Amino acid sequence: MKNKILITGGAGCLGTSIIDKYIPLGYEITVLDNFATGKKQNLPSVAGLTLIEGSVADTVLVRKIVADTKPHLVINSAAAYKDPSNWKEDSETNIIGSINVAKACIENGVGKLINFQTALCYGRPEKTPIPITAPTGPFTSYGISKTAGEQFLLNSGLNVISLRLANICGPRLAIGPIPTFYTRLKDGKNCFCSDSLRDFLDMEDFLDVLDTAMNKEIPTGAYNVSTGVGSSIKDVFDEVVEHLGIKAPEVPIVPVGADDVKEVVLDPSHTEKVFNWKAKYNFKQTIKKQLDWYDKYGVTDIFSHLSAPKS
Repeated sequence: MKNKILITGGAGCLGTSIIDKYIPLGYEITVLDNFATGKKQNLPSVAGLTLIEGSVADTVLVRKIVADTKPHLVINSAAAYKDPSNWKEDSETNIIGSINVAKACIENGVGKLINFQTALCYGRPEKTPIPITAPTGPFTSYGISKTAGEQFLLNSGLNVISLRLANICGPRLAIGPIPTFYTRLKDGKNCFCSDSLRDFLDMEDFLDVLDTAMNKEIPTGAYNVSTGVGSSIKDVFDEVVEHLGIKAPEVPIVPVGADDVKEVVLDPSHTEKVFNWKAKYNFKQTIKKQLDWYDKYGVTDIFSHLSAPKS
């Protein structure tokens, strides 16, 4: 069957949104997830979806899944990031896991692999927006391990499309300032804003890129996926305050931590040309859609790839 997909880390925000879109279109999807950050209850009990609990670091398991399911496409969405000090877990998932997935794909003749990569692969960039030609320079456990995994994939001989992602906003988002501000402000708690700039992309725009990557002949390589427009964390805070209809509390603007980057805004121009794509939703629309989703479904978890600030 042409429409058979394996998604590693498929119980997270991105994986579940892919399932929401493609199961109704007749795709057969197998999900491998260890539920370190993804949640089992996020996955619907529907025909065409198979869930396997386990880790991409398990070489035997990964080889067996790919051999048994014979997917035409693998989406590598697995990523360890929730404990910035756990280099072992990050390395096992992000490096060894990527190697396992690549080797299993090669052994079983999988035609294409799509990898999800963090924008933190660029480290502290010399300029923004960051072009796809900029050198990588990660300095955290998450960034280093994800970049090492990406490099193995891109040099594996497979048709690998590695999507370097802006902050994707959509159903079940459980990382970053948006769910943090939303929950804390609703509870009347204090907040702070890091003095940083980020780019935010709506899930629908991300899925448009993914659809092209899945179904068109796209050259092997890395591609920035972003609007190319940066917004401050204070801008996010202000949008949440306006959405909740509350009086804006005093909020300190603090310098970025040692494990953070002041400005991360990706230049999507190469992707726009190759994919014939451009983001439809602007910053305010993207944040509003995210907050509307939280109003309806709530926030269940909040994770971060950053260390907790020192008191």
